[in-house]
Amino acid sequence: MNFIETRGNDGIKAKEISFSEAILSPSASFGGLYVPKELPKLEDNFLQNHLNSSYKELAYDILKAFEIDIDEEEINKALDLYDNFDDASNPCPVVKIEDDLFVHEQYHGPTRALKDMALQPFGSILSSIAKKKKEKYLILAATSGDTGPAALNTFKNKENIQVACLYPSGGTSDVQRLQMVCENGTNLNVIGIKGNFDDAQTALKNLLASKSFKDELEKDGIKLSAANSVNFGRIIFQIIYHFWSYIQLLKQNEITFGEKIYLIVPSGNFGNVLGGFYALNMGVPIEKLLVASNENNILTQWINTGTYDIRGKNLQLTKSPAMDILKSSNIERVIFSICGANRTKELMDSLNEQLYFKMNQNETEKLQEYFSAIESNDEYGVKIIKKYSNKNYIMDPHTATCIKAYEHLKEKNLKTVMYSTAEWTKFSPTVLNALYENNEKYDDKVALENISKECNVKIPNVISELFNSTILHNDVVNKEDIESKIIEFISS
Repeated sequence: MNFIETRGNDGIKAKEISFSEAILSPSASFGGLYVPKELPKLEDNFLQNHLNSSYKELAYDILKAFEIDIDEEEINKALDLYDNFDDASNPCPVVKIEDDLFVHEQYHGPTRALKDMALQPFGSILSSIAKKKKEKYLILAATSGDTGPAALNTFKNKENIQVACLYPSGGTSDVQRLQMVCENGTNLNVIGIKGNFDDAQTALKNLLASKSFKDELEKDGIKLSAANSVNFGRIIFQIIYHFWSYIQLLKQNEITFGEKIYLIVPSGNFGNVLGGFYALNMGVPIEKLLVASNENNILTQWINTGTYDIRGKNLQLTKSPAMDILKSSNIERVIFSICGANRTKELMDSLNEQLYFKMNQNETEKLQEYFSAIESNDEYGVKIIKKYSNKNYIMDPHTATCIKAYEHLKEKNLKTVMYSTAEWTKFSPTVLNALYENNEKYDDKVALENISKECNVKIPNVISELFNSTILHNDVVNKEDIESKIIEFISS
């Protein structure tokens, strides 16, 4: 299967490229993204045939349906990394918390967050391609909290790979920051920036598109790629677990074949819910994708009105920081599916130049056939955390936003799966505030210990050990100094 560009072709890049080319060089013409030329057509009995499959078997068959140009041995090696999750047979369990509501727990990997589901196998595949081609790569990662730790973990000490990870200083939880700044791979560089996630992601996109930066890397024989969800290598693995959600409800006898379900996704950069959008279009019986935003409700505004307007908006720092995003990368791939390349370029150029675009009525109605959205807030979130702790279920503040969608967006009495994108340990001060119903400031270590004792839950060793780790990456720089800092790292 070949990949094409969301904003059309500039006459310089190839009009179609392979999967391996798309993940090695994810920046497309005019600053666009790569998408499959067409989605695989799965046989009608695909879900039934995988009712008793392992997660790895399901993943393998979906990857093969995309006809990716990766050797079978390398695919299996990448998927074997799911064996390192809490339960190798079920790396992302689907847990019932209400009669019609289930939590898809995506945090059972090595960094305790959603991003492990895609970055563990993606990192293995990208590294193997680079090694086979005898090429050296710099992998850029911009993070609002969880992509960074997962990218650093998967690429640590990999041959032919160096990683530069950008995070907003003060914009992540303490645990997320420690996961990055204490990571000890010899090929890693972690840079705090004086700004927010949008600044970090904009810097990443600008560097991916910068000829002068690429030329500078070429002096050292280094090519450029990215670990963010601008890279379709991330997205392809984020399609799989939506199939798993449906199969798990079948296995639990909660639904029958063909019965539709709702999916609820807490969303910032739209990669997770984009995977659901592709799964729906590949045949998973999904009634609708319900999107939960926090106070940075730009996605809710877009889905409900067709207008994406960040003029005069300031990013708000919330208790769900992975969703603190105003420029969401993966809406572009949805717009392309609905509107085509010419219109996508027109809308994205408007967003980049005027911080605004407006879809027409037909385009907006098409968008709303797939998505509904609602805004949550911190006050609501802590109340939900408290409510479910009383039911012996501990959730993080991102997961809590999903309940707002569950309560207000369902139009039909259908079973619903919501996605828990991070373990409570990543945001323990907020969880403890919810349990104690106060606004005290707790450091992460104290909060973790109190929650563990109060709720009789275990703190994973990978989290507790962070507080005895040595900080190895101390750099915090201005946005305009990012490029020179990365060049300094490459040249050292």
